Amino acid sequence: MPESTERGTEPAGKAGSLAQAYRRFGAVDAAQTSPLYERVAIALSESDEALRAIEAVPARKRKPALILAALHDLALAGRAPALAAAYKAGDCDAAALAAIDALTRMTEAVAEIAGRRKMRTNEAGRCAVLYPAIAEAAHRAGADALGLIDVGCSAGFNLNVDRVGITYSNGQSLGDPLSPVQLSASVVGDRDLPTRTIPQVVARIGVDLDPIDVTDADEARWLRACVRPDEPELAARLEAEIAVTAKDPPQLLKGDAIEVLLDALAHVPADALPVVTTTWSLSQFSLDNRLRFLHRLDEAADRTVAWVSVEGVGVAPTIPTFGDRRASGHSIIGLAVVDRTSLRAEAVGRCWSQGRLLAWLADS
Repeated sequence: MPESTERGTEPAGKAGSLAQAYRRFGAVDAAQTSPLYERVAIALSESDEALRAIEAVPARKRKPALILAALHDLALAGRAPALAAAYKAGDCDAAALAAIDALTRMTEAVAEIAGRRKMRTNEAGRCAVLYPAIAEAAHRAGADALGLIDVGCSAGFNLNVDRVGITYSNGQSLGDPLSPVQLSASVVGDRDLPTRTIPQVVARIGVDLDPIDVTDADEARWLRACVRPDEPELAARLEAEIAVTAKDPPQLLKGDAIEVLLDALAHVPADALPVVTTTWSLSQFSLDNRLRFLHRLDEAADRTVAWVSVEGVGVAPTIPTFGDRRASGHSIIGLAVVDRTSLRAEAVGRCWSQGRLLAWLADS
């Protein structure tokens, strides 16, 4: 049995702060949603062997969510069968023991996976916010066809915005009611969403420093590994999203968005409106680079380009903020249309909880 620190005694130094991080993740972050990860994270925090193994991973890659995803990846790949069996059975105690065993036996494998990976979130839920905004952009530009360009695309699920079904709490629905991917979101306020349909999408282009190709088995498995093993609804939706994306994969451009944006725009047919989307991706840019991003859009203004942004208050350049304060806990849904003579930018709504809750505020 792995050696444990005595209950109530805090180990000193680096191991102490690492133990605290894992204990907090289990007791706070995972406690309400994942009994398996709650138990496993706390068990890791109490095992000296496990903490030493985690210390073999580069410091910036020791976060509990990433290490647990790396262990999950090994389980899904058949390399940690005891852990896979415990996860499948929902046996928290067995999962804790198996996780410690896998981590200490396969420290190098865990370090290798964590070292080259980053956590991936299931972002298709953002389509509930993107759909009405993209349809509104097409309407304002008078477009009959679109080319979607998603910046920070990860696996490209945002590019399926017209291929998912969305039901809103006020009874409205948008998108494809027959899609295997069905989303829901709550609408607040007394204004309905616009009911326009997204026109034909003739190009789907993802831009990311490290995009995920879901047709690659290892890449798709990593997406699955980032879902906690006792969240079956999320896992099922992810499978549907992977299937929809793999059926007609987007074109993925690897690189800095500012450097490759013009190339992405060039891949959109001349008779289609390019719609660039950013969902909480500009927050990763410095202020100077956000302005450079806007300048790139302007450089492409030999044709009309639309930009739909879902960013924190004050993050997206030129998008009004309704007078809201920065770091206020919600995001602004922005819409800008750039053409040869002007840039017309408007805030069309607010959203919360990564798009699960939204308020439409624009006149459409």
